[in-house]
Amino acid sequence: MKHILVAITGASGSIYGLRLTKELLHAGCRVSLLLSEPGRQVLNYEAGLGWSADAGERQAQMRDHFATTLVDGLDNRDLFAAVASGSSAPAAMVICPCSMGTAGRVAAGLSETLVERTADVMLKERRPLLLVPRETPLSVIHLENLLRLARAGAIVIPAMPAFYHGPQSLDDLVAFVVGKVLDQLGIGHELFRRWHGRAEG
Repeated sequence: MKHILVAITGASGSIYGLRLTKELLHAGCRVSLLLSEPGRQVLNYEAGLGWSADAGERQAQMRDHFATTLVDGLDNRDLFAAVASGSSAPAAMVICPCSMGTAGRVAAGLSETLVERTADVMLKERRPLLLVPRETPLSVIHLENLLRLARAGAIVIPAMPAFYHGPQSLDDLVAFVVGKVLDQLGIGHELFRRWHGRAEG
């Protein structure tokens, strides 16, 4: 069973992280779900959830929300967690959404939280680290941090929905971005209609 770590940080767009977690679980993956404190607050505000700041309570709330025990809630303060070690690194890590603050700290090699430490582990172990930044406009500092991360081996997947597949709802737009993440993880899906060229006539 593939182990994927999903981190939700304080950028707007927590709906992407929730949908990604749902699709990974549907694909049979084991998911560790890690929220920064700003990420928890934004998620509660945007998704209308009431997930607790207490890690134990939040674990139960996550499992109830996704109706499975295959999701493990992690505490961002717990640097003794297994995923903080290269010997127990997950198969892949996705920061979705990724705030520019998180991107900057990971680009600088800081490891003060479990999100930052695990991202650092993924880069040093040459394992997939995917970032889904959700910010606009981007400053030169943002762009340089994302470029530095890409050069270090991270995959940057901006939360930029497309329209060639004829989206009809907000859910279709979210599904497109989540599908692009799943593509990079090598996980099959049918979240959007793929481009097969323009029909003539």
